[in-house]
Amino acid sequence: MILLERTSVMNFENAIRGARNPMNSWARMDSTYDENGNFLLGENDLDLAKRLAHAGSDHRKYLRQVFVSVDITAPLYWWKEFDTYKVGTVANSTSTMHKIHAKAFERDDFSHDRLDEGGLAALDALIAYLECEREKFVEDKANKQAWHNMIQLLPSSYNQMRTVTMNYENLINIYYARRSHKLAEWHTLCDWIMSLPYAKELIAVKEN
Repeated sequence: MILLERTSVMNFENAIRGARNPMNSWARMDSTYDENGNFLLGENDLDLAKRLAHAGSDHRKYLRQVFVSVDITAPLYWWKEFDTYKVGTVANSTSTMHKIHAKAFERDDFSHDRLDEGGLAALDALIAYLECEREKFVEDKANKQAWHNMIQLLPSSYNQMRTVTMNYENLINIYYARRSHKLAEWHTLCDWIMSLPYAKELIAVKEN
């Protein structure tokens, strides 16, 4: 399970203006904003953006200045793989250390969409145990054993939300490294990447 919410794409105008700095070609800028405040690349700017994007990472430096912020809720086993992409990304997560006891454990706190009946039964048994330990800790915060039992038995299917900031160059790397991955969460993320503004022209560079 993975959920992507509150997507925001920023700094397109500054990035494309910077892409024109080497040739002092600012007079050819023809991009605009629509009535909703969305940035629309003009014909000249889109042509330049595409040519630079396809010329390779040395030439498409401007894509590192197109920023994307999104809230991602995903299981810990997926976050372990996402943490490969540390260069140029920032993530601020909810805290299991401080807030694991703040609410009752329930099945939807865990990714379970591909479990069979036996797997669900095992998960439900673990949830029942975790909830018992949580109640002990809530009743007596000095009961560190109950807290340790929760932390050390928390399965990697536990869902965590992080606010992540990336750039379009990061997304090119992620898209081509993970679009054929066996984890379904990566396929959902790659579909989200391709829904971003000008993704077909500027991120799917190997297809065009």
